[in-house]
Amino acid sequence: MREIPVCMAPDANTRTPKFRPPPGACDAHCHIFGPGDKYPYAADRSYTPPDAPLERFVQLQKTLGLTRAVLVNASCHGVDNTVILDAIAASGGRYRGVANVDESFTDKDFENLHAGGIRGIRFNFVRHLGGTPDMDEFQRLVARAADFDWHVVLHFDAIDLLEFDDMLRTLPVPFIIDHMGRVPTKDGLDQEPFKVLLNAARMDNCWVKICGAERISSQGPPFTDAVPFGQALLEVAPDRILWGTDWPHPNIKKYMPNDGDLVDLIPLFMPDAKLQRKVLVDNPHRLYGFTG
Repeated sequence: MREIPVCMAPDANTRTPKFRPPPGACDAHCHIFGPGDKYPYAADRSYTPPDAPLERFVQLQKTLGLTRAVLVNASCHGVDNTVILDAIAASGGRYRGVANVDESFTDKDFENLHAGGIRGIRFNFVRHLGGTPDMDEFQRLVARAADFDWHVVLHFDAIDLLEFDDMLRTLPVPFIIDHMGRVPTKDGLDQEPFKVLLNAARMDNCWVKICGAERISSQGPPFTDAVPFGQALLEVAPDRILWGTDWPHPNIKKYMPNDGDLVDLIPLFMPDAKLQRKVLVDNPHRLYGFTG
């Protein structure tokens, strides 16, 4: 029988950050996992997360001073998006979502997802989550997303930025690159994958999330070696940068972050209050159209 690795649990003692986000601030990349007895995990998943239900996420937002969220349905739930649809429905318009889909989804399924607050679909390219998807299916699903004015979220390893640079330039929809492209800080700002990411960020339809500091850091907590990478991205595309926690941090192998530390990176990324409001409030609202 295939052994499915179990993820570390998130830090249960989230500290209140020193930085207080502006009203309406959004966590633009986070997950809801389970509970597994209500929202079962997919049988073919590549990992089993700890249950991280909506109730815990609501409390996390209060502690961090955040009010809006973009819930990204993770691969461990397969193409069953019920867990985030239910959370969005309970949010009073403060949450939106990014779904997992495949070609079994009908036009009516897409319509129902849109009515439920979904505004994008996500594809994993990273090796530990299965690697490159079927690219013919990818293109067909991207075309269907375009019919709903959705965007596409791309979860790359740094090396994928080199392989798929040309493909990015042909996408017919807005696209978001997760976690600063997962470029390792130890390789510096001049590494080729980060140069490719910066060039992509200059494209009018490219957005980048300056989250995942704990994934790219080589120094460990409080992950300040990720700050120059976020600053460089903000310099070239301040109107198309999003920020998120990535709670509850699935597949972290070494340093499980305290989310208070991640919030306190925000004023290091962007000391200016106007830029903070742009990234935390205005940019996500423009892309996702929150109503609450």
